[in-house]
Amino acid sequence: MPTDHVLADFAGNWTVARTIVPDEGAHAQFDGTAVWQPQDADLLYTETGTLRIAGAAPMQAERRYVWTADLHVFFDDGRFFHSVPPSGGATEHWCDPDHYKVVYDFSEWPAFQTRWRVDGPRKAYEMVTRYRRSGP
Repeated sequence: MPTDHVLADFAGNWTVARTIVPDEGAHAQFDGTAVWQPQDADLLYTETGTLRIAGAAPMQAERRYVWTADLHVFFDDGRFFHSVPPSGGATEHWCDPDHYKVVYDFSEWPAFQTRWRVDGPRKAYEMVTRYRRSGP
């Protein structure tokens, strides 16, 4: 039976490995770290690392989200992004005109994975991210 995760389960340092496979065009790889750190009653998610796109020079990349106690994820500007299913599973986000679908897989906890499918008039790709705890 799947375990329901709570916000505190994510707190700390993680390694991140991501592949991005577009329906057309160059594949990409991101390797870096993610830190969920306390911010008031929430956790601030900060991801940093190197993005490598076939045929291009490597570049530094960063993103931030805020995760709340009910596992809602917000962009760092306060806009709602999506809700994480506590025991894993599918959820989605509509950002007109693009549709983002994700599946959270916690079956290898404390490592886990997300699989995003993104479709829109100028976007069509699959993105798989693997998280592995790297410290407290």
